[in-house]
Amino acid sequence: MLEQVATLLEAQHASPYRVGAFRRGAATLRASDREAADILATEGLAGLDALPGIGRSLASVIAELVETGHLGLLHRLEGRVGVEALLATVPGIGPDTAHRIHDALGVETLEELELAAHDGRLEALRGFGPRRVRAVRDLLAARLDRSSRRGARRVHDGGAGDGPTPSVSTLLAADEEYRAGVEIGALRRIAPRRFNPTGEAWLPVLHTERDGWHLTALFSNTARAHELHATRDWVVLYAERDGHESRATVVTETHGPLAGTRVVRGRGAECAELAPSVGGAGAD
Repeated sequence: MLEQVATLLEAQHASPYRVGAFRRGAATLRASDREAADILATEGLAGLDALPGIGRSLASVIAELVETGHLGLLHRLEGRVGVEALLATVPGIGPDTAHRIHDALGVETLEELELAAHDGRLEALRGFGPRRVRAVRDLLAARLDRSSRRGARRVHDGGAGDGPTPSVSTLLAADEEYRAGVEIGALRRIAPRRFNPTGEAWLPVLHTERDGWHLTALFSNTARAHELHATRDWVVLYAERDGHESRATVVTETHGPLAGTRVVRGRGAECAELAPSVGGAGAD
């Protein structure tokens, strides 16, 4: 899987350093006389980090793979982007069920899914009886508890999260770079799995480095974005640094003093502070 990530990053014009890091990591794991799962279980992330060529960021990637059997980064690179791909990593929840949960309950993280499984909302959804909901609760309790104990990364949206996030200026600069690349046709396009019955490679993807963050930018391909005809406006940014990962969405504001400017959803106050340096928005 690490080699798959390296191949896709290379094809999508990510930095050679990052491509090489994944390839070296794959070679290290292949040459090791111990399984990654054993190292993680006995020594935690520090044990993985200590392996040759495995830094903190790659150790967290490996931990995610060991604990969940999935890799969010690989899903994004393959075009399986979005919240529903994350929900579908829970055993017993397939793509169709993930879509119903996201659409009906507005659930966007595993923590929110766990809450919905406890407060009765999930059981109210068609197909979720008490036994199935209890299974989801137990699976998530074990998975999120392991992630908490071992420091495995969690993806959170917006600015007020438990871990570090890129600054608003960093996110807006990446958004501008992405949209400029789309405008001149300079970006590699991938074929998303959702809302793409013909399998067309229409979704531009950008990998860039800013302020120590690895950033991946794509247009939003969610049901809501399609419903509002915002698939060429909403830009989703995935950021990773030192094992911490966050997600943000940049949109064109439609109301208030920042109307017409690009803002990071959920971080309006910070965007307002930057208004004079992002096109003079808010000066009126």
